[in-house]
Amino acid sequence: MKNYQEIITIDPQIRFGKPCVRGMRISVYDVLSWLASGMTVKEIIEDFPELTEEDIKACLSYAADKEHKIRVA
Repeated sequence: MKNYQEIITIDPQIRFGKPCVRGMRISVYDVLSWLASGMTVKEIIEDFPELTEEDIKACLSYAADKEHKIRVA
């Protein structure tokens, strides 16, 4: 997989600067929410054919990296 930074973009003009997939209006949060609700990767791609499996993996990598960087006080 490519580095997630090549797929996940942050643009203040799109979704108020939330991390999104390749400049689209689909946010990392959207993808994670769909997965958490029980949708499969296949179902997500069927509903949003502009997404790829690599895009979904990039969202997971972004979330894992963000979680890893959280500091406990």
